[in-house]
Amino acid sequence: MTPTLDPELAAIAEARAKAQAARRAFDAFAGVTQEQADHIVEAMARAAESAAQELARLAVDETGYGLYEDKILKNLFNAKFCAHAMKKMRTIGVLWTDEAARVTAIGAPMGVIAGIIPVTNPTSTTIFKCLAAVKSGNAIICAPHPRAARCCVRTVEIMADAAERAGAPAGLLQCLSGGLLQATRELMAHRDIALVMATGGAAMVRAAYSSGKPTLAVGAGNVPVYIHRSVADVAEAALMVVTSKAFDNGTACVAEQSVVLDEPIADAALAAFRQHGTVFLDGAEQKQLTELLFVGRGALNPTHVGQTAMELARRIGKAVPVGTKVLAAQLDDVGPQTPLSAEILGPVLSFYRAKSVDDAFERCRQVLAFGGEGHTLGLHGRDEHMIARMAGLAASRIIVNSPSLLGGMGFSAGTDPSFMLGTGTWSGSIVSDNVTPMHLINIKRVAHENRPWRDIYSPTMGL
Repeated sequence: MTPTLDPELAAIAEARAKAQAARRAFDAFAGVTQEQADHIVEAMARAAESAAQELARLAVDETGYGLYEDKILKNLFNAKFCAHAMKKMRTIGVLWTDEAARVTAIGAPMGVIAGIIPVTNPTSTTIFKCLAAVKSGNAIICAPHPRAARCCVRTVEIMADAAERAGAPAGLLQCLSGGLLQATRELMAHRDIALVMATGGAAMVRAAYSSGKPTLAVGAGNVPVYIHRSVADVAEAALMVVTSKAFDNGTACVAEQSVVLDEPIADAALAAFRQHGTVFLDGAEQKQLTELLFVGRGALNPTHVGQTAMELARRIGKAVPVGTKVLAAQLDDVGPQTPLSAEILGPVLSFYRAKSVDDAFERCRQVLAFGGEGHTLGLHGRDEHMIARMAGLAASRIIVNSPSLLGGMGFSAGTDPSFMLGTGTWSGSIVSDNVTPMHLINIKRVAHENRPWRDIYSPTMGL
């Protein structure tokens, strides 16, 4: 009788073997030129673009989260838009030269990257991290959530095949097959891993930081948006917020969560939100929705994440019109005593009214402090003093007059195109940027003498 290996031990063994194989592939990839890496990335991007529909279907079917059509757009955003932005970057070899200072910067890859993949955006995040890793001369092993393992494995298979046909060594792109936490922990701590790129829930981010490896991790996104009386078109602002929050059933952490309305335009804004598919719940219905969405001490119930507004309404016995896109609650408080003020990975918005910019500032501060510090703030209005005042809040991205989702990830605003959004030290992250391949390299500086060294002994130090 052949003994059966314990599943956890088998997963740990797989993580070790793939880390070693990725290190061999990285060593074989050493010395790649920027042009060679770009050729491989272009082939990977084309393959991911061609498979965008297949991968979207796999993701929805496996996870039960989101909308097929929107998953396609997320895949294409990374395979086309982010890939196009990466094309302009120099990450390998000479990056720039400062003739006056006599300094030349040289990009050097980091090594093998562990890419932690979330259940909410599995294939799109995998596409982005694989493209970014190879663009910067690295190898990568993706570690998916267990409920998204199959679609992530397929995504890596498609991109790895394209990369190898374009000249990459075998093993440069890999994926753990089962998504077990034990395997992910083993991978992150393995001696051959140089960097962890972590996207996921709070527990996974904590595990990444405790791995002992340099880590780029992103936090939660309880995103407030303030609609000021100076807004050009309140109906357009409402449409942007609804579109952003309903996109892929609210599974993007950069989408708006709480809407703060300036009192003079509040009634018009509420009417506009209703016109664009928002249904406001009464007190009893809000209680039912809270009991549906949250368990324990305020944790989201994964069973109800990423569902349509109409499905959530059905689950609480609420009749809503066909075409309902968002469920909403008008609230007066923020915090654990009011769970609907927390980040909800679904098409649910909370609404507040503010009498002044100062009131709005305080309300947005409360929302950010309740699980969203360092992420994103949305603003709608043309008053530059208001924008300057609100820019003092603890948010890494302040998106003005654009959907927070599309502006935050670099499509409709001038942030760097990315599918990994840093949240800064406000939430314990080392990076507040939108992460790009430039974050995945070491930068060496060749510095020639540009001042006589003996000037250190001069009374003026040569100044």
